[in-house]
Amino acid sequence: MRSTVLAALPLVMTFGLAGCGSGPAPDTEAEEAPILMQAGEWALTRKTTGYNTPTVTPAEYQAALKDVKEDKVCIAVDAAGVPDANALAGTEGKDCTYKDKLLRKGRLIATLSCKAGNGTSEIALEGNYTADTLTLGTTMTKTVGGQPTLRTTHDLNGKRVGDCPKV
Repeated sequence: MRSTVLAALPLVMTFGLAGCGSGPAPDTEAEEAPILMQAGEWALTRKTTGYNTPTVTPAEYQAALKDVKEDKVCIAVDAAGVPDANALAGTEGKDCTYKDKLLRKGRLIATLSCKAGNGTSEIALEGNYTADTLTLGTTMTKTVGGQPTLRTTHDLNGKRVGDCPKV
């Protein structure tokens, strides 16, 4: 009897293993469609939340905190969903380029390098976006002659309001 059981053991193991992996592959998690900002005309609100210079007075600081700018701007978005750097910089820089960027699942983390008057500005951006909204925190550092001369922080909110006007 014992030899019959031992002889049947390889047969049982073969049939047991034959069932492994022969069924349909388990469902993998569906790939999420990327979230891409839409190009077009956007209404942007930029509220100053911090303002610092080497000589800022408390009164100047308090006055700066009351600064809220509202603009309508055309934002171009490339094929990868990256918005135009100049549009995000606003008045804090021009001829801006991305030093680094990460756009993933509605999250934007980036650093812009821009010209600013007789110096340069570096703008760090971080926040969330959808196809037609954005909410970012920005920190800008302006440097002239190698020395930081101004640092500002803003809350930047935007909503796409339509297509850009025809020129």
